[in-house]
Amino acid sequence: MDTLLLSRIQFAANISFHILFPTITIALGWALLFFKLRFNRTKDRKWMDLYLFWVKVFALSFALGVVSGITMSFQFGTNWPGFMETVGNVAGPLLAYEILTAFFLEAVFLGIMLFGASRVPGWLHTLATFLVAFGTTMSAFWILVLNSWMHTPVGHELRDGVVHAVDWWAIVFNPSMPYRLAHMLLASGLTVAFLIAGLSAWRWLRGDKAPEVATGLRFGVILGALLIPVQILAGDMHGLNTLEHQPAKVAAMEGNWETRGHVPLLLFALPDEVARENRMEIGIPSLASVILKHDPAGVVPGLNDFVAEDGTVTHPPVAAVFWSFRVMVGIGVLMLVASWAGVWMLWRRGAESLPRPYLWGLTGMTFAGWGATLAGWYTTEIGRQPWLVQGVLTVEEAVGEIAAGMVLTTLIAYLVIYLVLLAAYIGVIFHLARKGGRVAAPLTAPVLQPAE
Repeated sequence: MDTLLLSRIQFAANISFHILFPTITIALGWALLFFKLRFNRTKDRKWMDLYLFWVKVFALSFALGVVSGITMSFQFGTNWPGFMETVGNVAGPLLAYEILTAFFLEAVFLGIMLFGASRVPGWLHTLATFLVAFGTTMSAFWILVLNSWMHTPVGHELRDGVVHAVDWWAIVFNPSMPYRLAHMLLASGLTVAFLIAGLSAWRWLRGDKAPEVATGLRFGVILGALLIPVQILAGDMHGLNTLEHQPAKVAAMEGNWETRGHVPLLLFALPDEVARENRMEIGIPSLASVILKHDPAGVVPGLNDFVAEDGTVTHPPVAAVFWSFRVMVGIGVLMLVASWAGVWMLWRRGAESLPRPYLWGLTGMTFAGWGATLAGWYTTEIGRQPWLVQGVLTVEEAVGEIAAGMVLTTLIAYLVIYLVLLAAYIGVIFHLARKGGRVAAPLTAPVLQPAE
């Protein structure tokens, strides 16, 4: 294992841990705003109890996201100096825009949101909640602008091997940005929907039948049912965009070796990159062509198109992309079934009569959004290999000259720390859920006054 491979694994470990928490805070901020607005409108205590419970989860997730994000940013200079040396004229300003438009909002108003409910007027507390939610979304916007540009770079020119921006509008609104942004925001919404539904189901199973628990359960299930079909549509559009700009990634996702029509949608296969074929294929005839080309005879690019005459391979690792894509889709299908079945049972029976097996199933899917998000992220990022910036900079060109032993040592340290923090995070989340309504401290008079 050389420095390049170890540095890739280390950055993957860092970003895998980091992305878990923004995936929660992006959508949870808006859920908190919804709870607060419902309280302002109805004066029903259950909405404020929901707010007070979930704002603690938001604070914990936000803290871990910030800390892990700082660690990750240092790796640009330590492990990947070639990245900033080559594309820093684009990446640097975009990261600065995130700080200016997102972190400042969050830093100024997060304290009011977390601790000001009984200390400031209701309208100001509601406004602070909105601005924090808006700030988290703006943070995601700028990060995804940079990430999308790395996949579909435009609006720049190379001078002596260094990228210079020539059209910031083209850079920000690059060809894949709208699809990638929509896909990520919807993924965050689904993550939060099942987090709320799963923890509420667990509280219900433990005998906590407080009004806010039933309301949270209904909210999570209905939100999931509303978002999952939109996510499927957004994912399809994102896939078509990827086919246009990164055909090698799509070929790996489909496990398709030869450019041809009537490509089956493979449900199972074992890609063999040595023999350049799949083993034990199980698929639905022509369905991949239908999905990607809207025509059973539609021609889908094959992986063998990305092998040079000298044997140089320019397509990504096939098995990793192939299976991570199927894990993402499989979890999405499970979310569809679970949420729509839940809506039907809520309509027929109400939250009080949901069967215990279904509630246990929801509890098991509490962090399903994490699994889908990580699988989708691996599909996207591994699918870009061997490029770091598509067509501009390879991963090998960007890696720093660090001893492999040093990278391995820090990688092990990161993994140990992250596993401990992740276990602690999940433990605290369920500890809060176990305490239930006792977490929501009695509200003082100012809090109970809806915003004007």
